[in-house]
Amino acid sequence: MEKKESADRLFSDIKVPSKGKLQEYLLVLLKLLFGICLLPAVYAVTICFSGELLKLEPQVNGPFIWGIVGFILTYFFIWEPAVFFKKGQRILEFMFRFFSPLVKIAPFVLPIYTILLCLAYLIMAKMADTREFLTLFIFGIGFSLALHLVFSAKTLRSKAGDKLRSNYIFGFSWIYILDALLLALFFNLAFENFSFLTFFNSSYQISRSIYLAAFRQLFL
Repeated sequence: MEKKESADRLFSDIKVPSKGKLQEYLLVLLKLLFGICLLPAVYAVTICFSGELLKLEPQVNGPFIWGIVGFILTYFFIWEPAVFFKKGQRILEFMFRFFSPLVKIAPFVLPIYTILLCLAYLIMAKMADTREFLTLFIFGIGFSLALHLVFSAKTLRSKAGDKLRSNYIFGFSWIYILDALLLALFFNLAFENFSFLTFFNSSYQISRSIYLAAFRQLFL
């Protein structure tokens, strides 16, 4: 009898989640699922972008890689330049202040310093010979892109309440893919040997083959 009463008391103490909580849990699970589904696309974009980048001259792909390495060394051994990331976010918030849906999204998706450097290079290339400034521009593009990706990932990961890292996996995957597309578009416009269409089509084909292989393993 006592055991039955204690069991009844135990079940009575269990609170049924509210409708809002259930919807929140469902959204978290969906984000996690979609984030995992984006990982093959992240892999494909990385492989195909690297392949197109290697087609460029050493004076282009070299400074770009060293720009990324330079940021990583700076970040780990010298200084975390978070102040530049925050200032870049404020610039984008100011630019999109009249369109509220993008105010929260744009600072994470758009690498403002990378975009400004790309635009500056394309404009200068139309007006004058940019060969002597090429290394500096490409190094800055690699450095600023790494800065944006690292601090976007760090900000997403530090958000409270993201126990399953669903926001981090889902959000950063989209940021990575969109930034790779933007950078591929710049390289396509700036250099003849880089093909945006080849990059895009190859990324699609690799992603598709991974999704089909996973589907066959799971359901066929």
